[in-house]
Amino acid sequence: MQTVRRTIQRSATAVIAGFAILVVAAVTAGWILVRTQDVTELVAHTFEVEAALADLRSLSERIETARRGYLIEPDSRFLATFEETAAELPRQLERISALVSDNPSQIGRLAELKRLNAEHLRLLRDSISDRSGGGSGVSAATILDEEDVSIVSRIRELSREMTGEERTLLAERETAQRRGVIASYIILVVAFVLLIAVAAGTIAATRRNMRELALSRDQLRLLNTDLESAVAVRTSELQRANDEIQRFAYIVSHDLRSPLVNVMGFTSELEAATRPLSEMIDRAEEEAPDIVTEEARLAVREDLPESIGFIRSSTQKMDRLINAILRLSREGRRVLTPEPVDMNEIVRQIADTMQHRVDEMGAEIRVEPLPTLVTDRLAIEQIVSNLVENAVKYLKPGRAGVVTVRGTAQRDRAIIEIEDNGRGIDPKDHERIFDLFRRSGAQDQPGEGIGLAHVRALAYRLGGVISCESTLDQGATFRISMPLEIKSA
Repeated sequence: MQTVRRTIQRSATAVIAGFAILVVAAVTAGWILVRTQDVTELVAHTFEVEAALADLRSLSERIETARRGYLIEPDSRFLATFEETAAELPRQLERISALVSDNPSQIGRLAELKRLNAEHLRLLRDSISDRSGGGSGVSAATILDEEDVSIVSRIRELSREMTGEERTLLAERETAQRRGVIASYIILVVAFVLLIAVAAGTIAATRRNMRELALSRDQLRLLNTDLESAVAVRTSELQRANDEIQRFAYIVSHDLRSPLVNVMGFTSELEAATRPLSEMIDRAEEEAPDIVTEEARLAVREDLPESIGFIRSSTQKMDRLINAILRLSREGRRVLTPEPVDMNEIVRQIADTMQHRVDEMGAEIRVEPLPTLVTDRLAIEQIVSNLVENAVKYLKPGRAGVVTVRGTAQRDRAIIEIEDNGRGIDPKDHERIFDLFRRSGAQDQPGEGIGLAHVRALAYRLGGVISCESTLDQGATFRISMPLEIKSA
């Protein structure tokens, strides 16, 4: 038993350790996947910011080119391109603002970038207005105007700074990611090594456990062999002892019957002799009342009949006990004759024989479906009849009595239950009531305490066992478990 317990503990420990390692590995792999997704999103974000800044620079160059073209040749096409580009610039700036909204330093640069773009656009519009008014446009902003060049240079510088900021953040995040990935790989390698170690340990422990189990199995086989031999010897001894008890019971009951018959005979003669004595006392009282003493009168008319009655009741009780012992002895020596027995029919016959008494008590016997058995008909009839009679006998006065007989088949055994709602049996007496000459509860019903002992002996002979479940004032259930089919003796 200890070996099996140790085997289970080792196997459970190995399974728990392996499961924990797998959980760690799975969590680590999940963490790597999440981190990879985060970095991928950051890379895409950086590229998106760079593309937006590049588009902004392209728009700045495009609007500058349109402005210069218009100054050189005031063509409406240049002006249309200028206005389209001027309208696109705020939208592009708002797009960049949404992309860098989570970075305070980028927000500051973007504010400066918006201001410079507005200033640049103002200068461009002034030069176009001057040119549209018939001037050369040089008075407002020449093609190589220093302020214009300074603003454009500053815009490009801010764009490069913002791009550099994004790439710096990306580099930092990639460095942290690489460290995390390296740590994760280390964890995975360690988990793999531990898993291999646990697997190896489990295999070794399993092999050791298998050897121990094989050894235990061999020892158990030897023990079973010894036990079977011991059981066979013990069974043989019990059978011999039972045979001796049966013979002893038969001899004792037979030898007791002879003197008991004599006592009963002499009691009858003594009872017959009391009648002439009583008649003689009557004549003496009539003819010579003075010679009859009070002691003689009481002795003949009261003491002697009372003593004879006591002797008769005692001998009758002893006769019943001897008959019961003889019946038990004969039943123990009777050869069982297995045959198919319809238990439903058996119980209905028993209920029919008791119907008159049941009706007088205002009770009811209910018969639920029972399985068919291959068993000794006489023995099973005596078992069920005795239990049903007891159930009816010990119903509780003032309560509508119900006795239910039911049965089921479970694999190769039958379970037969006799349930009542009577006075019940004290739990401390559940085993004692099956002993010979032992009874439980109020002794207000006739009986010698032999019936249940006889039932248990018959149940044993049929390969079954009987048990009792009961609570005082809550009824009782007697349950018999026996084979569906017994073998011929």
